[in-house]
Amino acid sequence: MRNGPMSDDRGAVTVEAAIAVCALVAVFGLVLAGVAAVVDQMRCTDAATQAARMLARGTPASAAERLVDATAPEGATMTVDRVGGAVVVRVSVRPAGGLLPGVVARAEARAELEPGVVGEVGDAPP
Repeated sequence: MRNGPMSDDRGAVTVEAAIAVCALVAVFGLVLAGVAAVVDQMRCTDAATQAARMLARGTPASAAERLVDATAPEGATMTVDRVGGAVVVRVSVRPAGGLLPGVVARAEARAELEPGVVGEVGDAPP
């Protein structure tokens, strides 16, 4: 055994364990944020699909906006375009409350207009 101030290793395992626990907590947080991003993506897809179907049937855009507010994650935005004989709805949101920088959940749904639906669909020109 060596004697002196440099030979004392007491506490080294405690420091290593503390660093390991912090790293595990950080990885676990990122995994949870990733799962939340996937869930937000699925909710955006559902909201866009349902809104496109509603608008294709001739439902007012305000009803589709209420549906997206209720179905999509909080803070989601909806845009509506009319392309030929179809309506295209896009829903997007920053998932997990913005914990993942640069990640945006986006969904796009297209539905053919029902026969007899004429005029404006959502905010798009006829």
